[in-house]
Amino acid sequence: YNLRESTRSSYLYTYDHYVRDTFGQKRIAEIKYSHVLQFYYYLLNQQGISLGTLDSVHCLLHPTFQLAVRDEIIRKNPTDGVMKEISRESGKNRGVRHALTIEQQRCFMEYIANHPIYYHWWPMFTILLGTGCRIGEALGLRWKDLDFEKRVISINHSLVYYPANGSNKCVLRVSLPKTDAGIRTIPMLDIVKDAFEMLYEEQKENGFNETEIDGMTGFIFCNRFGSVPNPQTVNHTIKRIANNYNADEVVRAKKEHRDPIILPNFSCHHLRHTFCTRLCENETNLKVIQSIMGHKNIETTLDIYAEATEKKKQESFENLAAKLDIF
Repeated sequence: YNLRESTRSSYLYTYDHYVRDTFGQKRIAEIKYSHVLQFYYYLLNQQGISLGTLDSVHCLLHPTFQLAVRDEIIRKNPTDGVMKEISRESGKNRGVRHALTIEQQRCFMEYIANHPIYYHWWPMFTILLGTGCRIGEALGLRWKDLDFEKRVISINHSLVYYPANGSNKCVLRVSLPKTDAGIRTIPMLDIVKDAFEMLYEEQKENGFNETEIDGMTGFIFCNRFGSVPNPQTVNHTIKRIANNYNADEVVRAKKEHRDPIILPNFSCHHLRHTFCTRLCENETNLKVIQSIMGHKNIETTLDIYAEATEKKKQESFENLAAKLDIF
């Protein structure tokens, strides 16, 4: 009963698409560990889903069987340990999300800034790369969430885009953070302030966003239809820009007799990961990083910190060698 509407919608989608007509037809009391294992391998190998999607299926089934254990319908939960075995035996991984390098980041932003069509996306991507906001948090920003005097951005809600009321039509809704860690303030960098001011001047001339979502108005980001963009649109735009950049860069590099700097396939969340990586490269206080990123668990921060500082090892040892002078 205490599920968020977006979470409920996600659970229903997962159940309807992967469970209901196959595994969902079995009787709970007859299901064994081997049946669950077989079903998960079927989803991975025959249906071709990713390990991350399989996690979502498991997150539905495991508590269902756990309730059956508590109701004494079955003695043991047949889904216990299945994901651990799948991860170990299948050779699949969840896919490590890597940040853009400084060079890739610079090329991406310079390409947008100088492009005759994509230049109007520069403020949004500058804000995403300069704040580390989740895409829903960024799209949910309102002018009243900015304090230009104190130079801080208040993150207190986000926008989610999901099918409403069992239909296939998706809608934007306001969602409050699941944890207290999600409510935070982020310092406003100079370039981020410039991006916000650019958007403000643009909207002062063309009209402000008048969209109302769950009683909230005054949203900062606005598409050509006068409403808030949805996250899929932003991800599609990133893909289109990256593909165009790569095609142009290959030609440019050939003319200049050098290796091209190719952009990988990435999404909005990679921009958040990129910001966090740059932050980790320049900040050693993990609690500061955790607070700015809005990570609930310090382990999430530690994982990114470890990856970001891996590249700094060689540099550190070179500095250490010069100071030790033991030979």
